Amino acid sequence: MRPASHALRPDADAAHRSSALARALVNNRKWAADIKATDPTFLPTIAKGQSPSILWLGCSDSRTPETTILGFRPGDVFSHRNIANIINPTDISLLSVVEYAVAQLTVTHIVVCGHTSCGGVAATLGNGKLGVIDVWLQPMRMLRERHAAELAKLEGAAKTTAMSKINVQAGVEVLRRIPTVLHAIRDRGLKVHGLIYDLDTGLLEEVDCGEPIEMGAARETAFEYH
Repeated sequence: MRPASHALRPDADAAHRSSALARALVNNRKWAADIKATDPTFLPTIAKGQSPSILWLGCSDSRTPETTILGFRPGDVFSHRNIANIINPTDISLLSVVEYAVAQLTVTHIVVCGHTSCGGVAATLGNGKLGVIDVWLQPMRMLRERHAAELAKLEGAAKTTAMSKINVQAGVEVLRRIPTVLHAIRDRGLKVHGLIYDLDTGLLEEVDCGEPIEMGAARETAFEYH
């Protein structure tokens, strides 16, 4: 998520948006024509079905398009994005995506990806009222409270990046407690990863989401359904 830019005049804003959509449609036609010319079987093939190996759970920020930054093509990544990549165990939309990706598409990797300079993280670390988004960011505000001591030692970009990583680690923990994911980890080796995308460099960094073996065993006992 990124902070909103300065608003344009209503007439200028409408013209800007209309122009952007017109360019997008032109670009789409060119993209489709280029694909057809270079790989004529690609689009007809993926139209028949999908078999992605990665489920990507990321932020809605326009600067973090997963297929682009991974260097992949349509059909390679199943994805779900929301403000500040919040992984909430009661989010039916998220749970539906995870269920379908893991149980039906049998992805082999789940990635929770945050990013630097995230507006949602900045909002969490600030105390301004934002309306309904404040409700959405509650899980991250709870993380801020829980990690207050370590965050207090940091400032600026270091602090927001640390908060992003904490949020990613929490998201991975939530996923590991979803029964469908838990079973796939145990039965077929599904891997759950945490990443941070650096907007300045375009590079992805792994976030340490490891845990002792005994924690995994205790989680399986508590969250498995028969």
